Amino acid sequence: MMKTESSPARALFSLAAIVALMAGTAFSQFQNFVTAKGDKLMDGNHELRFISVNIPNLHYLEDYLPFTGTNPWRLPDEFEIRDALNTVKQMGGKVARIYVFSVKKPSDTPDIVRHVRAPGVFDEEAFRTFDKVLHIANEVGVRLIIPFVDNWQWWGGPLEYAAFRGKTKEEFWTDRQLINDFKKTVAFVINRTNTFTGVPYREDKAILAWETGNELAPPFSWTKELAAYVKSLDSNHLLVDGAMGREFSEEALNDPNLDILSSHHYGNPDAALERIVKNQAKAKGRKPYFVGEYGIMPTDGLRILTDTIINQGLAGALLWSLRFRNRDGGFYYHYEYNNVGAYRWPGFANGAFYDERLVLALLREKAWQIDGTTAPRLPVPVAPELLEIRNVGEISWKGSVGATSYILERKVEQDTSWTTVGDPIDESRWQYRPLFADETAEIGKVYFYRLKAKNEAGMSGPSTAVGPVLVTTKKFVDEMENFDRVFQKDGALRLLTSQDIRKAKEDRSRLAGAPGSYIVYKTPPSAHDFRVEALSADSIREVQILASGDGITFTRAATEKETFSFPYNDYGFFHAISFRLKDVPPGTTHIKVVLDGNLQIGRIEFSYR
Repeated sequence: MMKTESSPARALFSLAAIVALMAGTAFSQFQNFVTAKGDKLMDGNHELRFISVNIPNLHYLEDYLPFTGTNPWRLPDEFEIRDALNTVKQMGGKVARIYVFSVKKPSDTPDIVRHVRAPGVFDEEAFRTFDKVLHIANEVGVRLIIPFVDNWQWWGGPLEYAAFRGKTKEEFWTDRQLINDFKKTVAFVINRTNTFTGVPYREDKAILAWETGNELAPPFSWTKELAAYVKSLDSNHLLVDGAMGREFSEEALNDPNLDILSSHHYGNPDAALERIVKNQAKAKGRKPYFVGEYGIMPTDGLRILTDTIINQGLAGALLWSLRFRNRDGGFYYHYEYNNVGAYRWPGFANGAFYDERLVLALLREKAWQIDGTTAPRLPVPVAPELLEIRNVGEISWKGSVGATSYILERKVEQDTSWTTVGDPIDESRWQYRPLFADETAEIGKVYFYRLKAKNEAGMSGPSTAVGPVLVTTKKFVDEMENFDRVFQKDGALRLLTSQDIRKAKEDRSRLAGAPGSYIVYKTPPSAHDFRVEALSADSIREVQILASGDGITFTRAATEKETFSFPYNDYGFFHAISFRLKDVPPGTTHIKVVLDGNLQIGRIEFSYR
């Protein structure tokens, strides 16, 4: 039976939290540090096993990609951290693995925050965010695996540490100065005291284990020295060997300071299965073993691997990867490769091309199965938070964990009854855009809005009402999902859904066309502003915007062009280019947009009165 808000367990939880607050101490769900016993992880006297996820962005965001954005990096806020960890909890996860601590790159602009700014120099704002991650992990009851450094270039690692001293990436593993520089980071992290809880990281029970790094390729002498150093600073927490390898080495199996072994598996599930079984045979009876990353493979392969992990007695496995909700509305997005994107709980229609719903349902089932139990029914979502509404054409909200859709309601100021203006609304449908445009609102009226969240278990109560909202302008929006809003079209036009997703700032519905291809829109009455938002690898590209008073004769209109580019990025992001007809000529009945063959149109927008 599902526990209700008045259940004894929940009441005890609440009482414990209140007592902790009154005593001035931090509340934690955890009573024990996780320990290793033979090849098992132990939480006190109970074995700890898990099926869960990686949340690489939990403490640091690389996917802040609004159309006008010029810096993809930012720090998550409390809502986002809670959404992520409550999602893990609802999925049945006990553990999550994050990504590494970021390191300043020579190409960074001043607005980019990094955890490590120079040898022994650290960004306090970034680490206060990590303090909040640990604070919430203790409250929610999700343990974290934390790798120190990345082998790859995405967030900075050996190459960037070496660059501080004018040295090469390869020297990171052997140069005494670089090794000592990195030890400064490790010491700072382990010895830091959480500014929210007052608990030193080395004494924080929400940390399941440190990890030497992510997919590292060091000589074992480096790993051996680092492992001994970590243990000299922190005897409470376990340490995972973060070296990348197909098979476990005897050196790692015999090192007393390396407590846990891990492996990563992508692509061919048969090859992954063979390696997992071999690794488990080597680790059996000696050290706990978990699969630190797996995925980007057919769903049937994921099921077989997960079942093998459970049946072979591994400590657990973590799917790659989960993205959580954005405080500005919707989710963060991260397209991987091989036609797979990051997962968003509980899965949505635009994730069908990588079986998002099925994979996440499978993972939740297995999260309980690994403990020999059955997953409970999903809870009814809590009420969402409707964000401030400045324009009825741009409505967004902070969503609810487990919600699959939403109902938006409005009423005029003096009424007591509410009218539904949107149902069902999919918060994942548009990426880094307003989630809903109320096109039925009437100019001059004053409205209040509220929102409810839904899933298979039921519907939440309403959000706090937002208003009064005076309607002074409305919006007609085409997100290029189909041609339903287009009046006329011609030429070799293509709707893009899975091509160039990452480069296109995660926009999953775009229009491309050969040179001279065009689309025509009927102009809403009293239209005063028209915009085309496009993406291109080449910032000099243009679209032509032409206006007509009869739908037959078109005249090219003067437009304003603005480009939004990242100064440097590792993903090859396209330039975002806005074309604006700021003053639609009086009497315009139709507007034509002509493509030049090198642009992808992501959004068309009319503003009208």
